Amino acid sequence: MFRHKRFAVGIVLYCAIGFAAEDPLTGTWKIDTPKSSFSNGKFPKNMSITITLKIQGDQLIYHSVNDTNKDKPSGVDYTATMDGKPYPATGSASFNTVSVRRLSKNQLEILESKDGDVMVGAIWELSPDSKRFVRRGIAKGADGKSWEYEEFFDKQ
Repeated sequence: MFRHKRFAVGIVLYCAIGFAAEDPLTGTWKIDTPKSSFSNGKFPKNMSITITLKIQGDQLIYHSVNDTNKDKPSGVDYTATMDGKPYPATGSASFNTVSVRRLSKNQLEILESKDGDVMVGAIWELSPDSKRFVRRGIAKGADGKSWEYEEFFDKQ
């Protein structure tokens, strides 16, 4: 009898540690271009962005590839603790730090800054079925004017 209880406890611990539920934002996401938009009317009709997200504990690991311009693809990388503090980001001319806060299980707040000046403020929201997330935010353009955006991403 005691041996069976130890076995059962061992199985439960193994499942809890080995098969801990992966955060639903973890995965590869591709932009849904027809649904996405910029309020300034400058959204590229051929926009192509793929994002890979991984949430490990309280950290967001982000990698993106923007290959809208097939001759000159670009990308952004960062690892940020979700504590609202700035962390370095590489690959973008528009921002060099990112701050991340988890607002709820399905929402993140993202601030992208360049030398301390916030260039983008966004809320990322995961759909209830975890198959789509949307980035809604306000960005400051090179001309100093702000514009809104809404970008839809589907899990691959």
